[in-house]
This record gives sequence, C-alpha cells and structure tokens, in this order.
Amino acid sequence: MTGTRLITREGYNKLKQEHDYLWKEKRPAITKIVSWAASLGDRSENADYTYNKRLLRQIDRRVRFLRKLLPALKIVDYSPQQDGRVFFGAWVEIENEAGEVKKFRIVGPQEIYGDNKDYISIDSPMARALLKKQVDEECVVPTPQGERVWFINAITYEKEKGETA
Repeated sequence: MTGTRLITREGYNKLKQEHDYLWKEKRPAITKIVSWAASLGDRSENADYTYNKRLLRQIDRRVRFLRKLLPALKIVDYSPQQDGRVFFGAWVEIENEAGEVKKFRIVGPQEIYGDNKDYISIDSPMARALLKKQVDEECVVPTPQGERVWFINAITYEKEKGETA
C-alpha cells in the first residue's frame, strides 16, 4: 500500500462494513446464482453463469484488498489538543483573495472516493500546506499553475459519537 496509512474512525468503519457486506451477504448470494446457473448445463453460452462468475471474481478481489488494507491502517481519533490548528480529520474553510471559499475535510487517501466529494487526502499539496496552521493564517499551496495563497477562515473537528469535547 502506498501513501499515508492514516484513516478516520468513520472511514475505517465504512471499509469494514463494505468488507462484511461483500463477504457475508453479497458473495453468498452470487455464489448461489453461479451454482444454479452451472447446474443448467452448457456454461459457454450461459449469460447468468458468465456474468455472475465475473462478479464473484470482482468481489473476491475487493475482499482480498480490504483484508490486506484494514490491518495496515492506523485509526486517528479526534484529540482536544488538535483544537485551533489544522491536523488530520479537520474540517477546514479557506478563502483566497478573489473571495473564492472552499470547505473540506482532511482524511486518509482511502476515504476520498465515492460520495466524499468534500474530502481531500492528507497527502495532497493543499493538506500538506495547511497542516499545523491556525485560523487567520495564510498558507501557500503549490499548484501546476504556480503558488496560490489561501487564508484559513475556520477549523472544526467531528467528535465521534459518545465523545465529549
């Protein structure tokens, strides 16, 4: 696995749920369909068999990936010492001189896919430039078009359920 091995508890739980769903629900259901389709005889022209056999390989590949990935990840929970500065797991609102405002959460590289459109990887140039900064500080972010200056408007953290801050 390349990149940072950090993950939020929320991100870890999503990956664990995906693994459990694929292994305990989806795979057994697809296996049943493949067995049924195989029992019909000629497999070479059996679309149910071919399609579901391919789906089973995809599920197995994802399960193997998750089984290697999950133990290698380090869950980072919110800590009160983080308040006031940008660290892993922070929601950050930034603004440039043109008044363009962006808000996103800094998370592990495994968490930026899917419906997490407002998440950025801790490995990104933006996140690296923001780390350890405070509200009202400026940060310079290297981009392909040159350096861009952003000002930090707000920093917040999500506390896990049951946690008090």
